[in-house]
Amino acid sequence: MKQDQPMLQRATVTLLAGVLFGYGLSYATMISPDVVLSFLRLQDFGLMLVMGGAVLVTALAYQLIPRFVHHPLWDDHFHSHPSVWNRDTAVGAALFGVGWGVCGVCPGPALAALGAAHWDLLWAAGGIALGALVQGLRADRN
Repeated sequence: MKQDQPMLQRATVTLLAGVLFGYGLSYATMISPDVVLSFLRLQDFGLMLVMGGAVLVTALAYQLIPRFVHHPLWDDHFHSHPSVWNRDTAVGAALFGVGWGVCGVCPGPALAALGAAHWDLLWAAGGIALGALVQGLRADRN
């Protein structure tokens, strides 16, 4: 039982972070495809403010937390996550952008919208799941 406690704590914190993320997206009206499409048509820059605020908070957290907290809750040290840019990354980013532009839905806001009973976005969530499945199967082949 003692060994499962960190996993339960990690799952609880992850769930709470997801709820906070979904609530923030909903509060900022980012779960509405119309808002996203207005941003992509350069008619409404509210989404840019929300994303910029999130990037700022995340950048500060990544820089400041390791200075004040000696190690994460469930590990002995902080890890760096270097990004590798290659052809697959570029193709995946392009496909993601096209899908986002066509339907006005990003994975996080799609799930938050389902939580707010926007059932018409089940199609987008299904497409996101299918795309993730195909990518996973392709990655396993390589």
